[in-house]
Amino acid sequence: MSKTKPDETSSGLKENNVYLFMDDFTSEAVEPVIEFILEKNFLPPAKRPKYLTLMICSPGGEMSVAFALIDIMNGSSIPIHTLGLGQIASCGILTFMSGTKGHRVLTPNTSILSHQWSSGRGGKSHELIAVQKEYELTNQRMLSHYMRCTGLDEKTVKKILLPPHDMWLSAEEAIEYGIADEIKEV
Repeated sequence: MSKTKPDETSSGLKENNVYLFMDDFTSEAVEPVIEFILEKNFLPPAKRPKYLTLMICSPGGEMSVAFALIDIMNGSSIPIHTLGLGQIASCGILTFMSGTKGHRVLTPNTSILSHQWSSGRGGKSHELIAVQKEYELTNQRMLSHYMRCTGLDEKTVKKILLPPHDMWLSAEEAIEYGIADEIKEV
């Protein structure tokens, strides 16, 4: 019995317009996802797929990298369906909910973590002023993203989805709060 090599499986998925992302959000891990979306968008209009599927299982990672991917997803002329499985945490949930509304699907056993952004950066006094500015900008960007993707107002997002502590959600709660649209087995 022959085993399928990981590259062959990955290639087969991509040929069917599916990208499986099971990693931390780092520049190295996200770059191929961005390339995949851009390559499909640069095809002649007649050859472009009707939609792309981004399957996500991730514990999170670098916020700037996640927002780079989110910007590419939002600018895609091809709708991007998202499928959350295993765990979508932190940057994973931000990216997942960026999928085309009506096509954000969770598997029943997906663990979902929503939390405030934290930066482990430090430095000298004058450097901390710049870090504080970045922190404020990133928090506002994140809050705006939640509001846009869920349809919830700022007060509700802060209270339920971005409280001071980690917020673990069930797939059903993710639908209730506008993060996902459907739960199904794949």
